Amino acid sequence: MSDDLVKLYSGQLLALAAQIPHLGRLPAPQGSASRRSPLCGSTITADVVLRDGRVAEFAQEVRACALGQASAAVLGAVAPGRSRAELVTARAALADMLAENGPPPDAPFDGYAVLIAARDYRNRHASILLALDALIAAMEAAGAA
Repeated sequence: MSDDLVKLYSGQLLALAAQIPHLGRLPAPQGSASRRSPLCGSTITADVVLRDGRVAEFAQEVRACALGQASAAVLGAVAPGRSRAELVTARAALADMLAENGPPPDAPFDGYAVLIAARDYRNRHASILLALDALIAAMEAAGAA
C-alpha cells in the first residue's frame, strides 16, 4: 500500500469505521431515505423520528467503503438532537473542507477532521457525504423544514 493510502486509511479512521453508532433500521420511522454513490456503490439508508424539528430517534444502514463508514460513525455520534439546518450547515462545511481545503466543520461535527486526508481523493468525496445526505433527506421526508 502506498504511503498516501496508509495516511488516508489511518488507524483512527478504521477504528471509527468499525464502531458506527445507531446501526440498523427504526421500526416506525417518520422519514427514511437512501443515498448511493454511483462511483463506488456505497449506500446509506437513514431512518428518523423527529420531535420539535430535531432528531429524536435515528438509525442508519451503512453499506459503504471505510471512508463512508467513518463518516457515518462521526454523524451517528452527534445526530441525535440536531435540526435539519444544523445538518445542512455541517454538510456544506464538510464539502468545503474536502473540496476547498477549508477547516473541518464546527463542533459538534468537528470529528470529520479525521477525513481531511481524503481531500486529494475527489472520487471518494461523495461517499463521505452520503451519511449527511441520507439523514437530511430522511428529515425532509419526515416534514422537517
